[in-house]
Amino acid sequence: MRLIGVGVGPGDPELLTLKALRALREAGRVFVPVLPGESPGRAEQTIRAHIDGSRIERLPFALNERADAARRERYWDAAGSRVAQWIRDTDGTAAFATIGDPNVYSTFSYLADTVRSLVPSVQIDTVPGITAMQALSAAAGIPLVEGSEPLVLLPLAHGASALDGALGQGGTIVAYKGGRHLADVTARLKAAGALDRAVIGTHLGLPGEHIAPLSEVDDAPYLSSILIPPLRGHRGGKI
Repeated sequence: MRLIGVGVGPGDPELLTLKALRALREAGRVFVPVLPGESPGRAEQTIRAHIDGSRIERLPFALNERADAARRERYWDAAGSRVAQWIRDTDGTAAFATIGDPNVYSTFSYLADTVRSLVPSVQIDTVPGITAMQALSAAAGIPLVEGSEPLVLLPLAHGASALDGALGQGGTIVAYKGGRHLADVTARLKAAGALDRAVIGTHLGLPGEHIAPLSEVDDAPYLSSILIPPLRGHRGGKI
């Protein structure tokens, strides 16, 4: 009995790793997260280029819920129960496809905890995936980090105030889920003198991918990613 969290990257089917493809193709069932009433989600759209859709099963999650913890947990419990049931009934290997990486702000960690509590003998594994910050760095042509620069990854679902402390650390900042607070993000970066270095990526890995200076964008979807590199001088200056 085994459950594998498989990172499928930001949305481009060509950014799946060979190991991810093998895990998805060998699994007896591939579960994918969706919002209630939504079909299909980004993870499913990504993997359908590679596997037979008849082996895919959708699991609803309250992915955008921030205030109602009980509602989130009801969906975690239902999804975990379904996966646990499948694993017990088949004694097989299930995969859970998640955008990005299963260990970076992923729904998979909550699912894995639930399944483990229901099937203590289950083996839990993960296959890493390409993250949105890597995809944005590549698309924008901006190195993510150089030399001794630190890297700070911030989720901004609850607001942009976390940027203030990070801006003084002298490294690269990547902000996820900042679309709802874009005006505040822009204002804080402008006040810190960092707005002219910031770029934003929307729909990364998808046909509508758009990369632009943050200063030129007034509105963006929730899952937008923002890259703010530090000031860099001559080649190798940060070593």
